[in-house]
Amino acid sequence: MSELTEGAVVARVPSLVDERLQVVGRREPVTVRPGTSLADCIAEIQRTGTGDSVFVIDADGKLLGVLTERDIFGRLVGGDVAEIDLSHSVETLMTTKPHHLHLDETVREAIALMQTGRYRNVPLLDDDDHLVGVIRPQDILKFLAESFPEELLNLPPRPHQTMRRAEGG
Repeated sequence: MSELTEGAVVARVPSLVDERLQVVGRREPVTVRPGTSLADCIAEIQRTGTGDSVFVIDADGKLLGVLTERDIFGRLVGGDVAEIDLSHSVETLMTTKPHHLHLDETVREAIALMQTGRYRNVPLLDDDDHLVGVIRPQDILKFLAESFPEELLNLPPRPHQTMRRAEGG
């Protein structure tokens, strides 16, 4: 039986945050083409139920921009609701040149971007800058949780604590 001290377990845990994003599960992006109406973008967000943004891509699959719920609500809260015409194209509210990551970047870089920029959906691009997925904090948490050794999952909440009696005794 292996030793279950905190130090022994930590020594066995690989440096998961230095893994490349290509090994992390990611979501399919919700995409639209330039010229799509804001109403259709909102409908896509509602239809999928898995994200809070749509990514605008060109015919080659290159990322042009992103429209998030924050973009929409920020405009509703910060401005006159009457100014928003849902028949206008996505380009009127989308963020151009959104922050993104490439598949060869690390989990550490994704976490840093999500923390500093407060991003919930980070677009992932391949070497040719084509949109290939979206990574969310939940995807990183799932990757980290699934990567921990069994010993770590079975540790008590406070490994240094010893119980006087068996649980329930």
